Amino acid sequence: MQAVVVHGPGDVRVESRPDPSPGPGEVLVAMEWGGICGSDISYARHGSSGTAVLRHPLALGHEVAGRIAVLGSGVSSYGVGDPVTVHPASPSSEPLPELVAGRTNLHREVRYFGSAAFDPHEDGGFSTYRVVRVDQLRALPAGLSTRIAALAEPLAVALHAVGRLGDVRGQFVFVNGAGSIGSLVVAALKARGARRVASADVTAEALAMASAMGADHLFDAAVGLPNDSALVVEASGVPGALGAVLRATARGGTVVQVGNLPIAPTPAVLGDLVSREITWTGSYRFVDEITEAVALLAGGLDVTPMIAGEYDLADAAAAIDAAATTAGKVLLRLG
Repeated sequence: MQAVVVHGPGDVRVESRPDPSPGPGEVLVAMEWGGICGSDISYARHGSSGTAVLRHPLALGHEVAGRIAVLGSGVSSYGVGDPVTVHPASPSSEPLPELVAGRTNLHREVRYFGSAAFDPHEDGGFSTYRVVRVDQLRALPAGLSTRIAALAEPLAVALHAVGRLGDVRGQFVFVNGAGSIGSLVVAALKARGARRVASADVTAEALAMASAMGADHLFDAAVGLPNDSALVVEASGVPGALGAVLRATARGGTVVQVGNLPIAPTPAVLGDLVSREITWTGSYRFVDEITEAVALLAGGLDVTPMIAGEYDLADAAAAIDAAATTAGKVLLRLG
């Protein structure tokens, strides 16, 4: 089979690997589509993503969908040819502390498709085939293509962030950052019943995408942000934007941070966090919101305005370069 493998900064190769075989309770998925994430770009450009540093070559990709090609022994709930997407996480079996009971994304060790966080690394799904445990599969309802289902994983990230806000029904919510995750947060807010959603970014391309995903109000972040927003999602991950976002948050308001922040010390203006008694909370990946994401996509949530390009697997390096320069989502044809 062919796989998209990063060997180090600036060194992405499409290389041949042996075809894998599923074991008991597993299936072999013939991958068809994959979405390029910021972490894939970071591994390709820097050899790291956050605190995860490449020690060995790594097959990229965790936003994937395809069709089952081979059933492992004991698998009866799926059939060959069934279309599926994948929950990329494999949490450890260690019991969670009571404080985070049920929040499987917060295990001390969660292996994830296309991640170098642990050694050995966890290869991703940008490959012709990938063995997947049955519990990680999510069946695609009739009418939902594998091309669109490849966006279920980032939509799940957005849904989890919205869930960290609490009940948003009938509320006004401000989303700072209108890249892929920020625009999906807009869509998730509307799906969860938000009355009005404002989106801010510094590029017209990103704002157009947020508008297509349902944003009611658009703001040029270089000019100003909406005032006194009680519910805010910060999706840019830009430390320099935090001061303005906190100032735009209402006294006693809540900010959910879903945009990844740098691990290195970085100046940021945080005084309003204290003086305005703002609740600032993090949002990391998701628990099982990918199941809801599949249902929303099957129910008609249109994410096609986010698709900025499509490339064949053989052109993966060029696809990653393209993804780094667009606000939208670049897809790889894997099959």
